[in-house]
Amino acid sequence: MPTGCEYYKTYAIIPARIGSTRLPRKPLLEINGLPLIIHCLNSAKSTGLFSDIIVATDSKEILDVVEAHGGKGLLTDKGHPSGTDRVFEAASKLALGEEDIIVNIQGDQPVVHRDVVKKLIAFLEDRPDVKMATPACPALVEEVQNPNRVKVVLSKDGLALYFSRAPIPYLRDGDTDPGYLRHIGIYAYRNGFLKQFVSLPQGRLEVIEKLEQLRALEFGHKIGVVLVDRAPLDVDTMEDLKAVEEYLKKF
Repeated sequence: MPTGCEYYKTYAIIPARIGSTRLPRKPLLEINGLPLIIHCLNSAKSTGLFSDIIVATDSKEILDVVEAHGGKGLLTDKGHPSGTDRVFEAASKLALGEEDIIVNIQGDQPVVHRDVVKKLIAFLEDRPDVKMATPACPALVEEVQNPNRVKVVLSKDGLALYFSRAPIPYLRDGDTDPGYLRHIGIYAYRNGFLKQFVSLPQGRLEVIEKLEQLRALEFGHKIGVVLVDRAPLDVDTMEDLKAVEEYLKKF
């Protein structure tokens, strides 16, 4: 049954754009006979946690593929600077309620784990003072120095203190592992906060690090972070695509 109560519903919105610097036409690349975007859609469906699932795209071609496979999609503006802006346009067209929960699942994440989504939704249900939540997992040794693997540090009550492409916290003394956490790019928001977030100007730290979640922190908003065991597979390179193919063959 979809998570929610009589006061709100929970939706998945999957932003997908046709342009990609590293992998052109990435959402339409096939994995074991199905386009990547369809794997993302089917994975979100398999969680059983959503009232509805919508692909928000700038491409009529992607929209046609989604609808041909029985999914729902919306055409959005081609000029959005981020996936969050694309998600907001879709949410606006759907006329969602202020308290509805939107889970932003990236269009290059073909394996979404139910436990991750469930924890995000539960965090927002348990903490009415927090309007945005995202997951993190232990960082692998090789990820700590990789600027493409974003790190996060937390307060005692599970709120994000800072996100960075640099290793944080800085290890000043000794060789003790400080327990680096890798941020996972899935977000859950209350729809009312999403409207507020996209209306904010870019923050200085966001511009420096190229991390839009820093905008929320810079303007004083809380971001809840749920800890999970592992990061979902995503596709940024052809090597990633092949790794996902091998993983999905097991199921």
